[in-house]
Amino acid sequence: MKEHTFVICAYGESPFLKECIRSLLRQTVSSKLIMATSTPNRHIVGIARKYGIPCRINTGDKGIVQDWNFAYKQADTPYVTIAHQDDVYSKFYTEFVLRKMGQRKHSLIGFTDYGEIRNGKIVMNNTMLTVKRLMLLPFAFKVLQGSRFARRRILSFGCPICCPSVTFHKEKLPETIFQVGYRSDEDWQAWEKLSRLKGDFVYCSRPLTYHRIHEESATTVIIGDKVRSREDFEMFCRFWPMRIAKILAKLYSKSEKSNTMDR
Repeated sequence: MKEHTFVICAYGESPFLKECIRSLLRQTVSSKLIMATSTPNRHIVGIARKYGIPCRINTGDKGIVQDWNFAYKQADTPYVTIAHQDDVYSKFYTEFVLRKMGQRKHSLIGFTDYGEIRNGKIVMNNTMLTVKRLMLLPFAFKVLQGSRFARRRILSFGCPICCPSVTFHKEKLPETIFQVGYRSDEDWQAWEKLSRLKGDFVYCSRPLTYHRIHEESATTVIIGDKVRSREDFEMFCRFWPMRIAKILAKLYSKSEKSNTMDR
């Protein structure tokens, strides 16, 4: 518990919050648990009290990026995972990720393969998951985990790193991770920023995180108002000339369909 903290980002009245918390309490290696929210209500506060989890309230600027940065700063342990309220973690998540990160002297982040939860059922294979696993395949070689060139080449074609699966090594990272102004690609932006640093992106190819896809998820809402297309183009411009970035953004937009419930 002295090494790692799960900070649970809670918003509104998610019916999946308890399931997320239970998955964290079942971990084979114990961690500190903290609840962070900018929308305190009876639902969130009541669940936090039920499970004995301290609840920290963000009274500053609101927004997904601001909430994540606030959550990140609540942890006082070397390692922190920002747990999304709708998602679920394998009981081996903490054990495997901390072990792999501990094997690298200069780990920046550690992350895992993942599955999806759709209509209450776990989905381990679909087109998007397969593409992301192929993109992350180079990280199976430890020598490439520390290569800035390799990780920037991977990120230049999209964002294959599942945000809720990421554990941050705070002692090696800046105080602020996510950039205000992004609503869809705030995670991709963060990985691009961290990819410039000296250190390792530690990948665990075992699926230890389960990301829930549902109609009220933030990703689904953002796709609906076309924010993602604009931000995708901005991100591709960080790696490619504008003409190539436009082509890649159009191709990448097709992946948005994988975040709808009819897929």
